[in-house]
Amino acid sequence: MSTVDVDPVPLDTPLELPDTADTEALGERLAADLRAGDLVVLSGPLGAGKTALVRGLARGLGVAGPVTSPTFVIAREHRPLPGGAGVPLVHVDAYRLGTVGDVAAELDDLDLDTDLDGAVVAVEWGEGVAERLAARHLLVRLDRRPDDVRIAHVHRVGLTATADRPATDRRAGTETR
Repeated sequence: MSTVDVDPVPLDTPLELPDTADTEALGERLAADLRAGDLVVLSGPLGAGKTALVRGLARGLGVAGPVTSPTFVIAREHRPLPGGAGVPLVHVDAYRLGTVGDVAAELDDLDLDTDLDGAVVAVEWGEGVAERLAARHLLVRLDRRPDDVRIAHVHRVGLTATADRPATDRRAGTETR
């Protein structure tokens, strides 16, 4: 888990990410404002950096295990490390969902709404599907230019300000109002 203060990520502004380390750093910065119950929806073509961004989220949340694309297992849970933020990360890849049926029904079968209460849930390929899991979410759209620079657009959907919810000390799991 990062112990360095991080600047908030600008919203609704294109962010250039020249390499994978920059994409991971963006994920780590986003993690600083996440807590259990938060949903992060990731969108972008193959190779845009969705899994790299989730690696950064994992580092920022201080969770265990290597973060790799869960394409074939669909969802993978990463438990908090001792001294981490105390918030698990559920990493979902919706790419293979819907190949034989209804994507929304398959997503419901994963019971992610149950996991959402006690974890940060990050869903790759989730735009247009995963939003139904929560009234608010963070949408991160990633794209890759021909020169391999990634461009990220971060949007809050639903509640737009952190003032709309109580602040939480993630280590203690308590509200700080």
